[in-house]
Amino acid sequence: MVFFDGWCFMTQRTVWQHFQNGQQYMATWPMRKELAAIFPEQRYIKATKFATRVMPAVAVMSVLSQMAFNNYGALPQAMTVALFALTMPLQGLWWLGKRSRTTLPPSLAIWYREIYEKITSEGHAMQPLKKQPRYLELAEVLNRAFKQLDKTSLERWF
Repeated sequence: MVFFDGWCFMTQRTVWQHFQNGQQYMATWPMRKELAAIFPEQRYIKATKFATRVMPAVAVMSVLSQMAFNNYGALPQAMTVALFALTMPLQGLWWLGKRSRTTLPPSLAIWYREIYEKITSEGHAMQPLKKQPRYLELAEVLNRAFKQLDKTSLERWF
């Protein structure tokens, strides 16, 4: 981070890393209905994917519609709407990137360890257990649990 006159600015590398972390987290998080009521990730992921598909068209249409009707006086407002529309997917990726690197609260950390132990007790190989797990590690463990454990093993948690 760079500090300037009391303001804190993130470097380009840090901002880019948040977006990359968000994409990784979006790809890792299991999109299961059992988790939808517990975690907001599924709503953020769906909204981010929707915004990625739709908002570029909204941005273009907002500008082109003003140009088509020769309403050049409203072009600055249309450009503002276009810029806002284009940042919508970035906002979702930013939130997902920050969330992926957030340390789990104690109750979820216990849940992470229980699921991790269940997966390893069934004989599946896993990365080493994290002392301070983050939401990304929880996503990885949940993903593995849904893929490798049977429904009776998962009934305890869902």
